[in-house]
Amino acid sequence: MRSAQGSCVIRNGQLFDGNGTPAIPDAALVIENGLIRYAGPAAGAPVVGPDATQIDANGGTILPGLIESHFHPTYFNVAALEDLDIKYPVEYVTLLAAANAKLALECGYTAARSGGSLFNIDVWMKKGIEKDMLPGPRLASSGREICGVGGLMDWNPDFRKIGMEGLVLLVNGPEEARAAVRKLVKDGIEWVKTYPTGDAAAPDVNDHHTLCMTFEEMHAVVTTAHNHNLKVTGHCRATAGIKNALRAGYDTLEHGTFMDDEALDMLLERDVPVVPGLYFELASVERGAEIGLGQRVIDGHQETLEGGAESCRKILAAGGRLGMGGDYGFAWNPHGDYAKELTFFVNYVGLKPLEVLKCATRTGAEILGRQHELGTLEPGKLADVLVVDGDPIADISILEDRKRFIAVMQGGIVKAGRLLQPAFRQ
Repeated sequence: MRSAQGSCVIRNGQLFDGNGTPAIPDAALVIENGLIRYAGPAAGAPVVGPDATQIDANGGTILPGLIESHFHPTYFNVAALEDLDIKYPVEYVTLLAAANAKLALECGYTAARSGGSLFNIDVWMKKGIEKDMLPGPRLASSGREICGVGGLMDWNPDFRKIGMEGLVLLVNGPEEARAAVRKLVKDGIEWVKTYPTGDAAAPDVNDHHTLCMTFEEMHAVVTTAHNHNLKVTGHCRATAGIKNALRAGYDTLEHGTFMDDEALDMLLERDVPVVPGLYFELASVERGAEIGLGQRVIDGHQETLEGGAESCRKILAAGGRLGMGGDYGFAWNPHGDYAKELTFFVNYVGLKPLEVLKCATRTGAEILGRQHELGTLEPGKLADVLVVDGDPIADISILEDRKRFIAVMQGGIVKAGRLLQPAFRQ
């Protein structure tokens, strides 16, 4: 991905650097050749040449580009589980994924980690984004997911020999789990996404308290993936599944919903980040009846919502790490609503805006393994920056309004926002 050439100065705004500390008032951000040269009080900013681009933050906020840590680029208006794998042909899904990537960038998300993708599309989309063929967040790919036979993601009956191969690799036992990871190695993915547990969406046989993979299968996934320098994550609702994932050596947990004290101690000992993806649960409860979800499913999502919120509070209070993002692309939780997750964690879970913004920037970069170049506004890092007209620390819901974005920058190049004019394209 190209970076800007020359100098740029962003002034007339407060600066949140991503580390969770209070914003610096009357700050300046100096960018040189796509990298951050200075981030701090305007009075201490280095002098730049007369040709430097000047950006006025309009008394608003300068912050790191947001990071979506659980991004499903190939999900689009999903109304039922079957829609995930057989609703559209691969050609159309590819176009939808490109549109979703562009939308994510326009929403201020300059980087993202795929939480699973149909037909390996995210691997190739990452390449296209990096070659500037299409706009989108800097992407970590995941490709197809892994689940045990008969588990949450195995919804197509045996007589229906369609679907699934493009979305999920179904395994029976550790040998098949190893073989599945080796297929993903050949595909070129970075993260292996698995399904250790069920979900409220499947109350009959795979609800949110059931297991969908054995520990032996999960351990086989981890040892094979780590051998190839890949990372492993998993959809973990049930307490036993969380503990299995931590014992197996997972690198992150998706959801981490029902976290008891033993699981929390294990999590903290290994310092494993959790991506709760909880706004999806609230949307499922609030809109479930209108979209035809059964009452048992809605009740399950309510239990997940409450249990997950309590787990998140315990994790942060104990010094653990949370990433922001989750399961957008469903009919009741569409792409483009990503920042509603941030508002939710302030208004429903009760976290402080500074905590949530840190989760959505610095912790997101740590999850991607790119904390040395992304996630905070510090000298030497890539100038992936969001300039907002307003104060999201006082009202985090401002980040839901794209009209408030003055600039969304990657490598110092304005990619979205009000300033996306020809003079700023490089």
